Amino acid sequence: MLNSSRNWFSRLPVVTSWRQNNQGSPLMVVEDSLSLRGLVLGLVIMGTVAVDIAADTQFSFWAVPLSVVGTIWSYRYRRNSNIPIKFCIAIGMLVALGAFFGRLLGELNDTRLALAELLIQLQVLHSFDMPRRKDLGYSIVIGLILLGVAATLSQTLAFAPVLLLFLAIALPTLSLNYRSELGLDKSKVKRVKAKETQLTSKLPFYFLLFTLVVALGLGIFAVLPRFPGYQLRTFPVSTPIEVKGGFTGRSIINPGYVRQGNADNQGNGTGGNKTGQPGKVDDNFYYGFNSQMNQNLRGSMKPKVVMRVRSQAEGFWRVLAFDRYTGKGWEISRNENVTTLKRSPWSYQIYLSPPATSAKTREVVQTYTVVADLPNLIPAMSYPKEIYFPTPVIAVDKEDGLRSPVGLSKDLTYTVISEVPYRDRTELGKATTDYPQHIKKYYLQIPPEIAPKVKQLTEEILANYSRNNVSKFSNSAPESIYEKTLYLAQYLKQRYSIPENPFDVPYLEEKEDLVEAFLFKHKGGYPDHFSTVLTMMLRSIGIPARLVAGFSPGEFNPFTGMYVVRNTDAYAMTEVYFPKYGWFAFDPIPNHPLIPPSIEDSQTFSVLRQFWNWVAGWLPTPVTGLLNNIFGAIFTWVTKAIAWFFALFAQGWLGVLTGLTLATTIAFFGWLGWVQWREWLKHKWMSKLPPMERLYQQMLQWTATKGLGKHPAQTPLEYAQVVFQHHPPAIAQVIDEISQAYVSWRYGGQTPNLQQLRQKWQELKKVNSH
Repeated sequence: MLNSSRNWFSRLPVVTSWRQNNQGSPLMVVEDSLSLRGLVLGLVIMGTVAVDIAADTQFSFWAVPLSVVGTIWSYRYRRNSNIPIKFCIAIGMLVALGAFFGRLLGELNDTRLALAELLIQLQVLHSFDMPRRKDLGYSIVIGLILLGVAATLSQTLAFAPVLLLFLAIALPTLSLNYRSELGLDKSKVKRVKAKETQLTSKLPFYFLLFTLVVALGLGIFAVLPRFPGYQLRTFPVSTPIEVKGGFTGRSIINPGYVRQGNADNQGNGTGGNKTGQPGKVDDNFYYGFNSQMNQNLRGSMKPKVVMRVRSQAEGFWRVLAFDRYTGKGWEISRNENVTTLKRSPWSYQIYLSPPATSAKTREVVQTYTVVADLPNLIPAMSYPKEIYFPTPVIAVDKEDGLRSPVGLSKDLTYTVISEVPYRDRTELGKATTDYPQHIKKYYLQIPPEIAPKVKQLTEEILANYSRNNVSKFSNSAPESIYEKTLYLAQYLKQRYSIPENPFDVPYLEEKEDLVEAFLFKHKGGYPDHFSTVLTMMLRSIGIPARLVAGFSPGEFNPFTGMYVVRNTDAYAMTEVYFPKYGWFAFDPIPNHPLIPPSIEDSQTFSVLRQFWNWVAGWLPTPVTGLLNNIFGAIFTWVTKAIAWFFALFAQGWLGVLTGLTLATTIAFFGWLGWVQWREWLKHKWMSKLPPMERLYQQMLQWTATKGLGKHPAQTPLEYAQVVFQHHPPAIAQVIDEISQAYVSWRYGGQTPNLQQLRQKWQELKKVNSH
């Protein structure tokens, strides 16, 4: 009874498994390939380095050496059970998982970096126990995930070389892993494929495949549509920033003014100093990002990148606006009247109240990453409705500008969702002049000393509207607000100029007015002076306007999908108020688009359009014009054809049947063309092969049509042996002779009897064709 119980206990699955592990189970197949292990280690290292480059971290300093040690250890003891190591790995993974959940509490929105760190920790632990091929497969997957995380974090081309290296290593890794899965033993490889498996013979194939993958990836990225909204309502945001003390939002912190004091600038950002003093602009910071804007400064900034923006649509990154003109600049008259908004401690999301508009709108998501220090003013597209910001509170002024409790420092990231109105020229042309009282109170102010003179000139310019054939600009009535503004902006662009030397514009005297000097004395000025003059001209004839300052979209990088914004991209424009529709900007600065980037049409394929603009910048103007005309005609024709096709389905049953018939016919001819094209490529490829190789490939194509194709992993001689089991002896004999001759020619350098082989092959085909 005791013996039977003992035998029953020994047959339990748990006991059997423990006994097999304790004795070194012969069923576990270990991976002995040093080359595969080395390539897998390279993939993991590339994934870790990619994260470091993209996120500016230092994981590689400890993860790479430990991964190398772990890989060596795992290979040396790959046939041992390593029970203590497995226990240590399990404990380490639990600790890493606990630390990961702890970090999640501090990173409520953007968990990508925390996930990458967890994966790196798990991979380092996993590297100490990788006896089997599938264990190496786990490492390959981790390396691929790390590369994907790095790709979402990367904002520059510094990530590109690591991506290319990863792809170059991944291709031979997958090839070796596939051969290992097929179970190709070394004896077979030695016997018939010794030369074929050499690295030198594989390099052309890997290079071609590598080039194809890169080209396909870039092509997909270029034509990939940018959808109107993110699928998840969580967006990239920096780690939380603690704010000490009470934040009122009244102070604007411009690092340029704080550092240099009041000697050369208009103030320290508090609005308490008198503007209009002559001086020099700061080398790094735009002079207009302050509660007061002194336009009696001269000089220029040194270009530097200040932020990178990922946006679903190109736009003007608006910073702040001014309502009161001082004669030599601008100021925010209601700077003390701001509203502070707090967010929940469990979320980065802050809801805003954008001005009401009856225009059609589109949601645009933008993510900003600060590269160099900026004032505590938050750039955003117009009409923001949500902001994901790392501070617990922000402020909103009366000119719809956003303010932070702290200056925007390097590496700060935030996301804005704007409800941007479409710029419909026809609808805006119908806008009335029934302005609300609060609009007329603040946005029609103009110094009485210059008002009559500016008004008289403005009316004279508009009186020549029809005479100058400006109707080509629009279909709206010449009396509309929109058309008046367009004409005045275009007039300033054409009749006034910007001097080449910034100091060629003389300083304004103590009692001299900027607008008056621009229009009647200097006939030009600084770029921002144009916007000031347009704003005052509009106010002089009763059209509410204000000055808005911000950044142009910047330089679009087609390889990262981001806009690179520099400090020199900052400038001021004119915003005009249209009753019921809200504020819309106009740009009177020469060499700038008259209408700034706005939502006018579908921008689904915006990256493709931006990529073409980037390429066109390198081409001569005549070539660019010719290509634009060609591509424009092609796209117009394609668009009309697609519209006509879909219109068929709206014409009843007859239209539906016509559409389906047409679609089926097109599909048939497309398939027929594809087949013929493949046959032509195959024929062209065959014609370039050596005679023996061509005969061998013709034989493989014929056998494939008979239902017995050669597997890529089979050698020619292995395939010939299988043929005897599926074909009559006469057919199998000819296939075997051709295969033997092919192997002898390719690997042994022997000259085959091609005439005899071709004769046998032709006879065989004739017999089987009857």
